[in-house]
Formats: sequence, C-alpha cells, structure tokens
Amino acid sequence: MENFHGSRWELNTYVLTNKIDMGADVGLVGSVGKVVGAKLTRNEIDQIINKLVETGLYLNPSDFIREAVREKLAAIKVIEYRDVDYETAKKEVAGYFEMKGETYASDASTDLQLDYGLVCKIMDDLEKEGKMETAE
Repeated sequence: MENFHGSRWELNTYVLTNKIDMGADVGLVGSVGKVVGAKLTRNEIDQIINKLVETGLYLNPSDFIREAVREKLAAIKVIEYRDVDYETAKKEVAGYFEMKGETYASDASTDLQLDYGLVCKIMDDLEKEGKMETAE
C-alpha cells in the first residue's frame, strides 16, 4: 500500500479489514475492534454529545458513544433456556409458584430458565387441574 509520495505506509502494528456485516476491523494487532457507523441528528451531536465532551465528562464523541453502547449491552440480560421434559418443567413451575405466591409467567420463565410459551402452557394446565388460579 503506497501513499502519494511513493513511500510505504507503516502497517506493522495496525490491522484494517473491511467487513460488510458490522463495519471494519480496526485496532492494534491482538486487540481488534470494529468501526461501526451510526447516523445521529445534528442536535444529538452538537447540543448533547459535544457539550458533554466540553465539560470533560468524555474525551471525545467516540468515547461517549462507546460508553453508551457498553452501558446498553450491560443492561441486556441474556437468558439461556434449559431443555427439560414437560413433566420436569411442570414440577418446577408448580414449585416456583408455591414458593413465590403471586408472580408473573415471565418471571418464572426467566428464573427457571424455561421457555416462556412452555411456562404459560403449564400454568394453563395447572389452572385446569385446579392447582393454580389466576390472580385478579
């Protein structure tokens, strides 16, 4: 790779590979990141982000955006569902509601790591069997 003077660029320590999926890989060798574009309104940049940079809260707009993305990712809870048979799941759901009393199906699904649809079906079946009733 050459610049307009004909001399070689120093590429010993940096990697740049264009990717279509999520931007370009960029960074020091051994520590590759992605450059991802985001379109922001002028108001978001000028009146909000740049003011936060000017106050010294962030080094630059990129620093603010990186921090915002990290906060958002940290707030997302990834739930991996367990693969259990219906009868085992039914016992767990019944025990969960006995222990918790009144609670939501989504909470049972999250806490027991069971598919939400399965938990709802089990709750319907338990209600039909007279072992559970809907709170009003």
